[in-house]
Amino acid sequence: MEPMDIVGKSKEDVSLPKATMFKIIKEMLPPDVRVARDAQDLLVECCVEFINLISSESNEVCNQEDKRTIAPEHVIKALQVLGFGEYIEEVYAAYEQHKLETLDSPKGGKWTAAAEMTEEEALAEQQRMFAEARARMNGTSIPKQLDSDRSIES
Repeated sequence: MEPMDIVGKSKEDVSLPKATMFKIIKEMLPPDVRVARDAQDLLVECCVEFINLISSESNEVCNQEDKRTIAPEHVIKALQVLGFGEYIEEVYAAYEQHKLETLDSPKGGKWTAAAEMTEEEALAEQQRMFAEARARMNGTSIPKQLDSDRSIES
């Protein structure tokens, strides 16, 4: 793949954070092993090319299924098609771990709590949020009823 094959980006525009990559490289090796700067740069370039390869093949798999969004299943299939089947189990385990960690995050928790609401609860929450936004916009205080509802939730 030529450097300009990356959807209108030049080679300099598409890269990985070198400091992070160097840290990963260092963590993977014994402490007494040193890696030349040229070798580190080459490893970073290899990672970029690998990501481009997997992304491109994932897109092909996605298109074959008439989908518009690349899903994790498309990436797994792309690994298989490209001959990286031996890594699929480890990749899938990392993906499952990522999903678990994401659910525990504040963002993930917010959405799971919203999904457990009844329609009436969601409507009441929406109305409360609209009233709060309106009050902030108008520079007034939050209506008493909404303020007491809020303390019940906490």
